[in-house]
Amino acid sequence: MKIRFIHTARTYIIALCALFICSGSMVYADKPQELVIITWSDYIDPELIEKFEARYNAKVKFSYFESDELRDDLLVDTEGEGYDVILTNGSSIKLYAMRGWLAPITEQDVPQKKYIDPRWASAFPYAEEYAVPYFWGTVGIAYRKDLVEQDISRWKDLLDPAPELQGNIVMVKDIRDLMSVALKSLGQSINSTEIKMLEQAENLLIKQKPHVKDYSYVAVTEGSSLVKGDALAALAYSGDALMLAEYDENIAYVVPEEGTNIWIDYLVVSKASKRQKLAMDFINFINEAENAAQLAEYVYYASPNLAAVEHLPEDFLNDPVIYPSQAVIDNSEFYLELPPRIRKRYNSIQPLIIGQ
Repeated sequence: MKIRFIHTARTYIIALCALFICSGSMVYADKPQELVIITWSDYIDPELIEKFEARYNAKVKFSYFESDELRDDLLVDTEGEGYDVILTNGSSIKLYAMRGWLAPITEQDVPQKKYIDPRWASAFPYAEEYAVPYFWGTVGIAYRKDLVEQDISRWKDLLDPAPELQGNIVMVKDIRDLMSVALKSLGQSINSTEIKMLEQAENLLIKQKPHVKDYSYVAVTEGSSLVKGDALAALAYSGDALMLAEYDENIAYVVPEEGTNIWIDYLVVSKASKRQKLAMDFINFINEAENAAQLAEYVYYASPNLAAVEHLPEDFLNDPVIYPSQAVIDNSEFYLELPPRIRKRYNSIQPLIIGQ
């Protein structure tokens, strides 16, 4: 009987160990699983990462990119291998999916997906099947209202700057964003494929170039050129402008009256990942209502998660920089996929404006 008891107990322990190692989101192995996320820097609350790591016995490792183009280059080089969770812009999802880089994401994989606002979940081709929206926002102009004589309200104020702004402008190092600004200033769509309009937009950017202090993303720290007053205006993303305003209340943000690009960032899971379950759990975790709200307040961007709304303060929800009016939304556009001949044109324009 004693031998039988020992044998039964051993079998039970082995079964428990198998359950401990192989179960899903409830329990993970003793050794932390490493989850590799490729994203923008400072784009997630470190407290949430610590909370996720503790709950899932995981170790999150970040890989950062400086532009959408550089991220795409990294993924092309690796065929998506080496990453578990990928942060991407909406217009790249189709490309990734057609290359076979993405794992489908269902509500069974990510139950919190049911709380995502449908207008953002389905805004781009293949997004509903392969992606979960992370944040959305606008592209506009951040400027030092205390150091300029006139308010800035149009794209022309950046492209054909007044003397006080000349040499004091920062533009992002992204040819698609730069061309969209120039096209909007001409009254055109940011997705225009008319060669004549593209030539005019290119000429505007070339004419502006001597007045640009730097082509880069404005740092969102106390040492930022806008905070220090070394730059007076910058092409910027809405949440970044609000983060900068925390350091100096004189930093204002405006969506120019000609309209702009509304962007959506998504999280996708690499098909090559050996930790797809953990990757899905991560996306589900940050979409739990309270976590989604905490994350939105950390980055100052609008959450696509409808369940997060009741956990967000009124001043956050009523901030027109975070949640622009319907009029601003109606006057703005998503990026569409450009045909190969236009992408080739953009590639030829880039070195003339911002270098290789």
